[in-house]
Amino acid sequence: MSTQLRNAFGHFATGVTIITTRTASGSPIGMTVNSFASLSLDPPLALWSLARASVNFDVFHAASHFAVHVLGTEQSPLARQFATKDIDRFLGVTTTDCASGVPRLDDYHACFECETYGRYDGGDHSIIVGRILAVDERPGDPLLFYRGRFARIVAE
Repeated sequence: MSTQLRNAFGHFATGVTIITTRTASGSPIGMTVNSFASLSLDPPLALWSLARASVNFDVFHAASHFAVHVLGTEQSPLARQFATKDIDRFLGVTTTDCASGVPRLDDYHACFECETYGRYDGGDHSIIVGRILAVDERPGDPLLFYRGRFARIVAE
């Protein structure tokens, strides 16, 4: 059933994000995520889910702060870079530290700087809720993920 379920979930188009934080030793870490969603305006909250099997699980699950970068249509190579295993995902990527010290990518469609608000069990995933401390947005169209591929909005 898991293959059929994954395929059915793939029919729901999502945005594409890169989420960043720092390891306990201060190294930047980031990964491509499409499970980001808004949760609340008051207080300002957003959520995303992290697979327990992810090599990044321990770092992100313990992080006190993180940044969510919504990607624009031209950023599919960056999304692929941050989804590739066993490479320096920050190679060639310029960042600026947020007030919390988390690396913020210099190029994004929208960015949410967050403090971890809660962590919840979600089966084979952990649901991470962040309180949004700062937000920025830029013009353009979002990069989408649909049925295992990147996609774009087509205006009617």
